[in-house]
Amino acid sequence: MRSAPGPGSAGVLPEGGTVRMGLIGLGSMGRHHARVIRSVEGMELVAVADPVGDRHGVAGGLEVLPDVASLIGAGLDAAMVAVPTYLHEEVALALCEAGVHTMVEKPIAATVASGQRVADAFAAAGLVGAVGYVERCNPALLEMRRLIGAGELGEIYQITTSRQGPFPARIADVGVVKDLATHDIDLTAWLAGSTYERVAGEVTHRSGRQHEDMVVVTGQLASGIIVSHTVNWLSPVKIRETVATGEKGALIANTLTGDLTLVKNGDVTTEWDRVSAFRGVSEGDSTRFALARREPLLVEQEGFRDALWGRPSETVSMTEGVNTLRVVEAVLESAATGRTVTL
Repeated sequence: MRSAPGPGSAGVLPEGGTVRMGLIGLGSMGRHHARVIRSVEGMELVAVADPVGDRHGVAGGLEVLPDVASLIGAGLDAAMVAVPTYLHEEVALALCEAGVHTMVEKPIAATVASGQRVADAFAAAGLVGAVGYVERCNPALLEMRRLIGAGELGEIYQITTSRQGPFPARIADVGVVKDLATHDIDLTAWLAGSTYERVAGEVTHRSGRQHEDMVVVTGQLASGIIVSHTVNWLSPVKIRETVATGEKGALIANTLTGDLTLVKNGDVTTEWDRVSAFRGVSEGDSTRFALARREPLLVEQEGFRDALWGRPSETVSMTEGVNTLRVVEAVLESAATGRTVTL
């Protein structure tokens, strides 16, 4: 077991040293984390745990341990938590108590209160705590954020997202809002550099499950940007699209393919009377960017490693994870009450 860092250490490991990683949860996400951790320079997967065993055969030569206590006993520097959402708090707090730096798959916990306890514990211990919002590592969204920051769109008016597709059999304990919409809420606040001010949500239940399987969210950020999110897992068509619209044009990201397109406002005067009478914008030049398409999960784990080494890093903090969960709960409250919720 590794001891917690002392005062002034900033909770980081020696730069360039090997990070002894543990992984708990070998399900649909855990199996990918196992593969990626093994491929990250400076990381070594030394222990894995899952009480139901290794369903996907990713342990390799490692013993599949039964619980977080036995995982900690392997002597870890850091851990990846990919267990069901309702177990996030219990597992993360055990790792924190043992002085293990931790990344928790999104959302940080099942409730805001639970997530806040986790965030507070890691902050008090001086440990690196992060949340796995892999969409922030998508090449199209990384470039979109850079271009927005460079003023390519001027003032941003609106951000919309669409995340739709078939039902994922891996889901058992949450609905579409906490499983999928949480991605869109996080990435929208990140792209805009602004928190949410108010949200209104509508959900429906069509699959006979306890939890919702469709949601439409509208809202406004503190910066004045208006937002909307269409999310479901009942569509036969898989869509992953984010659109930012501003005073100079629009950026359209397809996060399935990693493609990004910039469509500028037109500056050519039209001679067609009916169209020229409309005093809005017109379609201008369109540019499709050729981007380096690195696997987002690999980028995410490299960012976690850099945070552990004390390098500049784009990891999602646990505080950000709690803020996103607060918006998620507001969406569910709005859907239940029929009222817009102010945060």
